[in-house]
Amino acid sequence: MTASAAGLGEDFADAWPRVVRALAAYTGSLDDAQEYAAEAMARAVAEAGGGRSIGSLAAWCTAVGKRAFLDDRRRLATEQRHAEREAAELSARPRTAEWAEPEASTGALPGDALDDRLALLFVACDPALTEQARLVLALRVVCGLDVPRIAAHLGVQSSAAAARLTRAKRALAEARGSFRVPEGPERRARLPVVLASVAGMFTVAHRDVLDPGSPLDDLGRQALSIADALVAEFPDDAEVRGLRAVVRLGLARRPGRVDAEGAAVPLDEADRRRWDARLIEAGLSDAAAAADRGDGRFVLEAAIAGLHTAAPSFAETDWSRVVAFYRALERVWGAPSVTVARLVAEQQLALFSPPSGERTAALRAVERELRVLAAGAAPYAALDARLALADLARRTGRREEAAERYAALAAEVPTEAVRRLCERRAAG
Repeated sequence: MTASAAGLGEDFADAWPRVVRALAAYTGSLDDAQEYAAEAMARAVAEAGGGRSIGSLAAWCTAVGKRAFLDDRRRLATEQRHAEREAAELSARPRTAEWAEPEASTGALPGDALDDRLALLFVACDPALTEQARLVLALRVVCGLDVPRIAAHLGVQSSAAAARLTRAKRALAEARGSFRVPEGPERRARLPVVLASVAGMFTVAHRDVLDPGSPLDDLGRQALSIADALVAEFPDDAEVRGLRAVVRLGLARRPGRVDAEGAAVPLDEADRRRWDARLIEAGLSDAAAAADRGDGRFVLEAAIAGLHTAAPSFAETDWSRVVAFYRALERVWGAPSVTVARLVAEQQLALFSPPSGERTAALRAVERELRVLAAGAAPYAALDARLALADLARRTGRREEAAERYAALAAEVPTEAVRRLCERRAAG
């Protein structure tokens, strides 16, 4: 494919992991690889903007990145030769293969049969790193997002995202040394971490990028592509199939998530006729296959997503089964966000039941737990709890309280479409 200024965005998303992987193998450093890849991509934009054809974007950027690396090494060597104390050492040092021209350094990459994005994910998802460090590193190295975009996706300041990225690179270098793609048994051992990072990538997309404007912003589609590669690599793994089901079903429900005025459309107001029937069928097939083979985190998440997607309407969702699956999910993966989601499902179950004292008691119990989470849970879960409390006030007729809650939320939600929804509901 010939890269041009008009089509560079989509080519970039495809080429980035291939370029980073090739440069990491060449330089021996994942940190150097993403820096030289970014420099090469910037040069590609300039070339394409000037109307010049550069042929294959990945091949062109790999060659440019290698040359930039060699230029820097030669410049450093020249400076060192001028340093008197190192003159003798440098004069005795043999010329090694790393000084060859890029065209001379061809050959198979480590773990060459593995998809480039997976190869980088298995490197980035090192158990030595924290969950946040792995996600930041995956977004930067695998997806090619710059620091401001990563910060926007994670709802943090750019300085905080940059600090996390720096710490992640340093920790990875200290733990593992030079770039190396893990092989069979080690790859299998890292698989749960890889799955969690892909799930984190999709969660970012599903929460914060409701209507992506370009392939570079479409983390959801990138997550699906990586999930496809994971299924090809681990076709019989229940958690892998469950993860792909979650991604497929989430993307199937994406059409119509933002209305004509740019406001988010909640699930209870969604036009289900707009959903992607092909993706729904494929996602439900994955969910069924996963359920036959296991009962882990992503198998349960797939079952929940299947119930939401297959229901004829929001009111006709089997809320009792949704609650049961969330309770099972809390036992295997007790994240605060899961607890909030379980409480929201319990709220729906009560709201759609006939009026009674038991119904009132159930709603009060849900509200008490949500208030605790809104005040003291992790930031993302606390925000979800506050959104749930605002919705509960609205649907139980407490209009003034609902308006106050939505007005406060409009000032803090990071996603523009959700902010507009909150503003609309605050205004009644």
